[in-house]
Parts: sequence; structure tokens; C-alpha cells
Amino acid sequence: MRRHDLLRALHEVLQPRTYLEIGVNNGRSLTLSRTRSIGIDPFFTVVSELLCDLHLVRTTSDEFFAREHPLAHFEEPLIDLAFIDGMHLSEYALRDLINVERFCHPGSVVVLDDMLPRNVGQARRVRESQSGGGWTGDVYKVAEVLRTHRPDLVCLEVDTQPTGTAVVLGLDAGSRVLLEAYDDLLEVFVVPDPQPVPDEVLGRTRAHDAADLLARPLWADLVAARADDAAGARERVTAALADLRPVGA
Repeated sequence: MRRHDLLRALHEVLQPRTYLEIGVNNGRSLTLSRTRSIGIDPFFTVVSELLCDLHLVRTTSDEFFAREHPLAHFEEPLIDLAFIDGMHLSEYALRDLINVERFCHPGSVVVLDDMLPRNVGQARRVRESQSGGGWTGDVYKVAEVLRTHRPDLVCLEVDTQPTGTAVVLGLDAGSRVLLEAYDDLLEVFVVPDPQPVPDEVLGRTRAHDAADLLARPLWADLVAARADDAAGARERVTAALADLRPVGA
């Protein structure tokens, strides 16, 4: 399954009230949205037809989230579904996730792109034209950070084409763990090429089959959690995610 097919299916099963995208590029993924949406990209060149109530922002994600009310386009400052496909460097992707999580609820779903390079060349921090099959950068490091620092989250690598994705569930807007650890993590992230890509990332041995993941019943529970109070939503989502762990974990 290709990444846009996964994203299309998530729009269908979740019927999100709000959608936020970092890294719009030509607008191909934004064409999937039929809800109130925000797209962020300092260099977008949209050539696709867009069919949603859209706030399209030509700025960096850091600048966007530094605004006093960044989600003013939404009726409530809450994100049901987000797609992070911005800078292909781990520190940027993690910072985007930190900023997005501030506006998430227990039933929110965040998808990160470029999480599963096929070779070490694709995972270089400095892009090379001969990497083959697309450049992921070192975004793959974010998944390990979540497993280590945020075991309360469920981070599921998904075997999508061409460069793999990760679906993050069980988000908590009140958590400051990643923000407080961020400066120390920079020392781990920013190292010279080639990057030390684990074999399980290159071989996708922990990755879920996208169709199997989409067939699970948990998506209905995530939607239902929107109607619960905060405590009830967290309890419902925790129960739905109880047996959902990465392959090989």
C-alpha cells in the first residue's frame, strides 16, 4: 500500500472534524481532505484541486506554532488527524510532533512520513541524488525516541511505499516529556553521515501491514472517544490500544 492510500483510508475510517498537514508540497495529500484543514509549508506549489475548507499557510511549522492562536481556523483548537511530512531531519520531525501533540486529544491520530528507509543512503542527513528510491533523511530516529521516552504512546511503523510511515496513537496534550528531553536528544540526532540505521528499520521487520492495521476495530473507538469527557476518552482509548503494539515488540 502506498502512503497516500493509507492516508486516504484513515480519512475514511476516522471522518476527522479537523486535519492538519505539515509539508504540503504540490497538494497531493491535501486533496484527500474533506474537512476543515490547515496546510503548512513555506514553499508549497499546489497544483492539485483541493476540496476542503482550507487555511493554507506559507510559513515554517515553527513559525506557525509560535502564533498566539495557531489553530484559529478550527472551531476548537483540536486536531483529529495530522500528517507530518516536512523537513527530513529527525530534530525537525520530532519538534513538529511536539507542537502537534499540544493540540491533540486521546482519539487523535498522527501520521509521520519517511520513517523506513530501505538503505543507509536514503537515511543520510545530507541528501545525495544517488540514494535511490527517495530520500528519507534520518526521521526514522523519532520512532525509537518515542519507544524510549514515551512508552505511554503507541508508535506503529507501517510498511507503506515508498519510504514507510508511522502512526502515533494515545496522544497526550499535557505531556512535556519530549519537550524537556529535546536538547539532549539533539546530541543523539545530529551526527555525521552515514547514519547508524538499525537492521529492523532497513528490513521493516517491526512494520505492520497497512491493510491489516486498517482492518482492526480500534478506529471506531478513537472516533467514539471524541464524545467522552477527558477521563472517559483516555480510558476508552487505552482499552482500544491495549493489545496494539509494534511487530516484534
